[in-house]
Amino acid sequence: FASYYGAHMVLQKEPAAAVLWGYGDPGAIVTVTLTGLGGLVITKKTAPVKGFSGRWMTLLEPMAAGGPYTLTATQGWENVTLGDIYFGDMWLCSGQSNMAMTVLQVANASQELAAAARYPYVRVFAAAPARSDVELEDLERIGLPWAVPTPANLAQGNFTYFSAVCWLLGRRLYDTLRYPVGLVQAAWGGTPIEAWSSPRALRACGLPENAAGPPRSLCPLGCLSPVSFRSVSPHEHLSGPQTPSVLWNAMVHPLLNMTLRGIAWYQGESNAFLHTDRYTCSFPALVADWRQAFHAGSAGQSEPLLPFGFVQLSTYRRQSRDDAFPRLRWHQTADLGTVPNPKLPATFMAVAMDLGDEHSPYGSIHPRDKQNVAHRLHLGARAVAYGEKNLVFQGPYPTHAVLEVRKGQLNVTYTQELVWRCRDAAAFEVCCATAVSPCRWVPSPVVAVTSRTVTLALSGCGTLVLGLRYAWDEWPCEYRSCAIYNPQGLPAPPFL
Repeated sequence: FASYYGAHMVLQKEPAAAVLWGYGDPGAIVTVTLTGLGGLVITKKTAPVKGFSGRWMTLLEPMAAGGPYTLTATQGWENVTLGDIYFGDMWLCSGQSNMAMTVLQVANASQELAAAARYPYVRVFAAAPARSDVELEDLERIGLPWAVPTPANLAQGNFTYFSAVCWLLGRRLYDTLRYPVGLVQAAWGGTPIEAWSSPRALRACGLPENAAGPPRSLCPLGCLSPVSFRSVSPHEHLSGPQTPSVLWNAMVHPLLNMTLRGIAWYQGESNAFLHTDRYTCSFPALVADWRQAFHAGSAGQSEPLLPFGFVQLSTYRRQSRDDAFPRLRWHQTADLGTVPNPKLPATFMAVAMDLGDEHSPYGSIHPRDKQNVAHRLHLGARAVAYGEKNLVFQGPYPTHAVLEVRKGQLNVTYTQELVWRCRDAAAFEVCCATAVSPCRWVPSPVVAVTSRTVTLALSGCGTLVLGLRYAWDEWPCEYRSCAIYNPQGLPAPPFL
């Protein structure tokens, strides 16, 4: 049986079928039996072991949520038996250090860990950090075998296992769904999107497929401790876990046979310093490529448009005038500002720019408020992955802007009712054209806020306004105090 699965696992429930796979003697026949309470045989499948690879694969019949069940894989006189198996929804959580932060590291960690005992049907599994120059069929190492959640296995140190964002998302999904949820973590700190991308996805964006040359690592300590980020030349040679495709090869490709319900992604800080403006291509390319790969690997059981949620970048340096972070936030939406959109269909986003944590012991780039991150992801999952109607899952976004020349004002209309929290914030800027500059960004003070409209003053800009942007800063607002929210407490995303 697949060597990195153990007891206590969750398999994907109906309407999809769970995929089982493993290894055997070439030419042998493997029999897989699913039994319920009292040894009642639910289903029995046979699968041949392919001679070249020594692998076998079979699909179970679609199963309703619930359990426990027992699985037995038999080849001749040999067998492997796995127990305490439940059917539910499977979610993969991937990315860099903000996804790898454990429950031990978040705000109110002791309360969160104490609550684990109330969620025995949210099962957790973590792939250990590993890299490979070739696509692997099986995980090289396991960080956390399938387990029932306990304070011990949710808090194995810093930036290890288990992911706080993943756990908090899964816990909220269980509260909503009331059936088992399986969570799989595959994350490594300090890693750029190129390392998680297949060669196909890299080629689609004209990115280099290898990193031959003198090794210079973004995080010499292996990215398992807080990372001191720095600017990286696009021509700089990368090594270790930053090398193109090495994490796709070792940590994603071995999982492709899994039937998934959705993916959660928290990554991008590294790409604020590497190939930043390529992210508008590399991120949609990764989403599309992972979807195609999981759909094919699961024999069509994972949806072609597998729901994909992601966290928009939070904050880093308070006084920085560098615009890499706001540019990366914008590129995370494929330069369209909000999702789902035509370039990123069936996606959802958790805005996090108002969750900055200047005093985080893990560095300000690692904010400890992962509860609000998970809450916002959970709302998006309910709306996009589960089709819950009339659920507000994202903040207000502008639909149009009208210039009032005689008043020297700009009226910006939004999609939702507005809650204006920070009246003194220089949140809006306009691009003014002058004789000496085609675009000079200057603050545009807020004159008035009505139910769905913000009126901005154009003092110092005249009437030739060529652009408008909001929250375009590395640290755009204080904690939970951005300029604009909706009545549900969700912040308006930045836009350009």
